Amino acid sequence: MTNRHHNVLYVGVTSNLTKRIEQHRNGEYRNSFTSKYKCNKLVYYCGYTYIAYAIAEEKRIKGGSRIKKIALIEGMNPEWKDLWAEISVDD
Repeated sequence: MTNRHHNVLYVGVTSNLTKRIEQHRNGEYRNSFTSKYKCNKLVYYCGYTYIAYAIAEEKRIKGGSRIKKIALIEGMNPEWKDLWAEISVDD
């Protein structure tokens, strides 16, 4: 996730993407990183069959440089569109 200016990147893992993005967008956790930095735009996501694989990927992405994170985003979403509409209709 990112903010309006794309100067902050947030990486997380969840078992329910739609619900978690709604929580971020609604600012349900006022003291969280995403609330503090106004990260409410979903620009990248991927799904895994097993949570252990998702956690491993989260750690790999978090351990990478900003340049690598941007390359990952732009590989899926070169225009940095908010992908919320794409996932919210899948429910």
